[in-house]
Amino acid sequence: MSNRRILRLSGAETRDFLQGLITNDVAKVDQGLVYAALLTPQGKYLADFFVAADGEDLLLDVDESLAASLAKRLTMYRLRAKITIEETDLAVCRGTGPAPEGALADPRHPDLGWRLYGAEAGDDGSNWDAIRVAHCIPETGIELGSDSYILEAGFERLNGVDFRKGCYVGQEVTARMKHKTTLRKGLATVTVAGAAPIGTEIRRADKPVGTLFTQAGNQAIAYLRFDRAGDDMCAQDARIDW
Repeated sequence: MSNRRILRLSGAETRDFLQGLITNDVAKVDQGLVYAALLTPQGKYLADFFVAADGEDLLLDVDESLAASLAKRLTMYRLRAKITIEETDLAVCRGTGPAPEGALADPRHPDLGWRLYGAEAGDDGSNWDAIRVAHCIPETGIELGSDSYILEAGFERLNGVDFRKGCYVGQEVTARMKHKTTLRKGLATVTVAGAAPIGTEIRRADKPVGTLFTQAGNQAIAYLRFDRAGDDMCAQDARIDW
């Protein structure tokens, strides 16, 4: 887990500040780890992360590729709020076996086990891609990117969004997608015969259907247009069935 960075938010207004920005209810940190995202005002994905309580402070566990931009965006929103945002030297350890003392359950799915914050990074050798593919769990920088909408990425199913918490950046678009539309696109687990690189276009009857992402065994995560998807899809030489 050396590819993660931990930001520390501290100060008297930390919880109220973060509550008005992210997709999940910050108050849930009192019960355990919280999975959430920061969105653009247009409802598109900027970053996903875990939020943990550390005394009165909050820790944000984010992919290292997004840590600097997330800290910059939070600083932009801070204005005169009495909070401090800084990167720590804490590391992340994770596993799916018996949880060590102090570990927190991954809130996205029970099969993702636990996460522990401290001095040492690492994991127990679990096949994380296989777990993610089996449960259609997106990964930062692979299935999740700047064009992603969190509901298409399954955040409701993954406990990453709270529709009762009130306003946050991008909330209006997200709520409208939830209550006023039927999702026409989104992530799904498909079966694969053959192999194709991440990002390969999926086609059916010579029409673009979506994109192939993480593969494990004979399954993969794909982003699909549901109205075009079906059997006999292909991604280069790989056959894709849904």
